Amino acid sequence: MGDVVTSATPVKALMTPFTLGDLRLPNRMVLPPLTRGRSSDDHVPNVELMSKYYAQRASAGLLISEGTFVSPAAIGWPNAPEIYSPAAVTAWRGITDAVHAAGGRIFCQLWHTGRASHSSFRADGSRGVAPSAVAIRDEGGIHVPGGGKAPHQVPHVMTVEEIQATVQDYVAAAKNALSAGFDGVEVHSANGYLLDSFLQTGTNRRTDEYGAGSLDSRFRFLREVVTAVTGVVPANRVGVRLSPNGVFNDQGSPDFREAFPYFASQLDKFGLAYLHVMDGLAFGFHKLGEPLTLADFRAVFKGPLMANCGYTAESGEAAIASGAADLVSFGRPWISNPDLPRRFAEGLPLNADASMATWYSPGAEGYTTYPTVDEAGMGTKAAPTVEAAEGDPEGAKAL
Repeated sequence: MGDVVTSATPVKALMTPFTLGDLRLPNRMVLPPLTRGRSSDDHVPNVELMSKYYAQRASAGLLISEGTFVSPAAIGWPNAPEIYSPAAVTAWRGITDAVHAAGGRIFCQLWHTGRASHSSFRADGSRGVAPSAVAIRDEGGIHVPGGGKAPHQVPHVMTVEEIQATVQDYVAAAKNALSAGFDGVEVHSANGYLLDSFLQTGTNRRTDEYGAGSLDSRFRFLREVVTAVTGVVPANRVGVRLSPNGVFNDQGSPDFREAFPYFASQLDKFGLAYLHVMDGLAFGFHKLGEPLTLADFRAVFKGPLMANCGYTAESGEAAIASGAADLVSFGRPWISNPDLPRRFAEGLPLNADASMATWYSPGAEGYTTYPTVDEAGMGTKAAPTVEAAEGDPEGAKAL
């Protein structure tokens, strides 16, 4: 795992500090939500292992936790964490304490997998939920408890009462995140999961007030969730993630170029911490028109924009230096480079890409075992500090 690959030119714009609401970030680099599957079989975080993992990456301007289930109904991935039980809240507190002790800041991503779930995740055999009875068209199936995969199921169609109850699940999860020591929360409304499935025409075929008859109706569920969450967490500590160009979990709407700027314009009214836009195409593109860009969102969302999906040191630097983005989240490079900001800042080589075999496997291997620059014997300079980041304001993928 100590093998190294290409070296980058030292970055400057990415290392400049940024004020995110009332939080002061030492740099513009963000660890995005990365599912790693190190929690227990009942989805309680592994404090010892996960606190080390997140603390190792605390030099990021901001950490965002892996997707974290807001309720039992939200579960849809083996060994991913939850935030609805007292045991999970206690475990997360140990993790956030470790991040803060290392000088970091961390948001909790609130996740409901919706139809990207399976009845085997719940003792009562209940299926995943969705706006309409449309199964994911993917012959690969879904990862299920105990290993292996199962075919996707036709989801249960949510009633209005169930939608409203789910809004309260998000509220409870947001409150728990604060109790667990998180600095804020991100509402996951991307990648074909529950909230995204209401935004998209292929999955939302309803004819009621949450239906596909208008953009406002498709946005209603997300609006209600964000309204409720910002009622218990300050809006400047709440982010939202969107995937306008994405095809993951069988998504893509023919009117995406009209729809997603509208959704962003509505989110702009909340005074959010940021809008996390998966503008890159590295995670798949539905090819239903020209892809939306950060400029399309900058035109309608006046708050901080976070770019994501396939960014490199060079493209991330360009996005910040040009003003296209305020923050950039880097996915896969963070897996094998816990000190990624230092490597980018000094133009140092990166560790070899992580093997996919260890992305979701249990244990420390491929999770907390990647060496830092100093551990690999490459360090020649001091690691970047807040003061160093402040000293040169010039110029001021990821999953």
